[in-house]
Amino acid sequence: MKLVVVGISHRTAPVELRERVDFNVRGVREALVALAERGSTREAVIVSTCNRAEIYAACDDAKRTRDDVARFISDFNEVPPAEVAPHVQELVDLDAARHLFRVAGGLDSLVVGEPQILGQVKEAHTAAAEAQTVGPMLNRLFHSCFAVGKRVRTETGLGSGAVSVSYAAVALARKIFGDLKGRNVVVIGAGEMGKLTALHMKTQGVHKMTIVSRTMAHAAQTAEAIGGASAAPWDELDAVLGAGDIVITATGASAAILTKAHVEAIMRPRRNRPLFIIDIALPRDVEPAAGEIEQVFLYNIDDLQATVRENLARRASEVARAETIVAEEVDKFAAWLRSRGAIPTVVALRQRFEAIRRAELERLDFKLAALPPEARMRVDEITHLIIEKLLLTPTEQLKAIGDAETVGAYTEALTRLFGLTDDAAAAAPRAPATGAAQQDAKVEPFNRNRPRSGR
Repeated sequence: MKLVVVGISHRTAPVELRERVDFNVRGVREALVALAERGSTREAVIVSTCNRAEIYAACDDAKRTRDDVARFISDFNEVPPAEVAPHVQELVDLDAARHLFRVAGGLDSLVVGEPQILGQVKEAHTAAAEAQTVGPMLNRLFHSCFAVGKRVRTETGLGSGAVSVSYAAVALARKIFGDLKGRNVVVIGAGEMGKLTALHMKTQGVHKMTIVSRTMAHAAQTAEAIGGASAAPWDELDAVLGAGDIVITATGASAAILTKAHVEAIMRPRRNRPLFIIDIALPRDVEPAAGEIEQVFLYNIDDLQATVRENLARRASEVARAETIVAEEVDKFAAWLRSRGAIPTVVALRQRFEAIRRAELERLDFKLAALPPEARMRVDEITHLIIEKLLLTPTEQLKAIGDAETVGAYTEALTRLFGLTDDAAAAAPRAPATGAAQQDAKVEPFNRNRPRSGR
């Protein structure tokens, strides 16, 4: 089975395209079901955030799946393929795994080390599990990426402090205004991004801050959680903006909440007092044309790149350590993939030995019948234990082989030596980046609840 990832991100596509390719608009679950119906994937998970829309899939034909998933991204989001295709990134097997691990570790984020992405990846996996589009391959892949995220957070300083898009917005405000203590800050949106932004503002000494949300209760809760902030209802937005110096929008609305005309109306009574707006929402909360208004300084997510580069430079040593963790976990995942190639042969070998054991017990049934039931059960358990011990070392050695080509050679030899089914050897992988069996990676011991012989 092959592993692929197809999608766009802030590294490959501009914000104008990213806000149109958003699986959250119609729903990730609906998208997963629609993708499954196309038949090109066996398993699928969709990671859709403000900065990326990526589909991870397990499949039999990597090229067919890459082409079909790329087309699906266009079809589902109703964006012409010609507009999407130049910005699509496609990765296969271990390259795909490495990419996801870097995403989960915060290494591929707009602001390196941001903590939110790991939670978003976990939510993506949960959604796919609920839609029943994940299996052994993607379950293992995503649980491995969760391990990467945890290790990066606990073993490096990459995730320490405020390192998120919201923090980059605050850093940009500091670069423009310097000291923020005397500034009047307005945060539009009481969701996670809005709350994080407000918290970062507070750490910079902002004393006058207003949270505005369409739901007053949400605004009040956020203001209370932050401490020292006030809340305002949506119908007071214009008045609040009129008094503000810095506005940060993060509503997640499906359409712009501030048009050019709206901002012009807000600016008239301000008498040329500048208004600094950072739009960190996707889709964008503010019409780009609003930036043309005199004394309005509008920035969006893509404008935070300079801050991101500075952040990356400061964290170079931590990035290197995080990349080492990613490499280690990729090696572990690769070993798991290789071990999967041995599973069909291991299962067939165990079944062969078990069949011989049962046949011999049946052959001696007339002798065993004279034994008490407890003794017959003991014979059954002892013969089973002998087989387990005989197969333990060969099984461990076979699963520990370092490359898929050698796994294939060994499984083929075992198939011939023990008269196993040809399907077992045929299922072994021939390349390091594939896992062949459709069973789970773990080979379970014999069922101790099997029918007892000698009855």
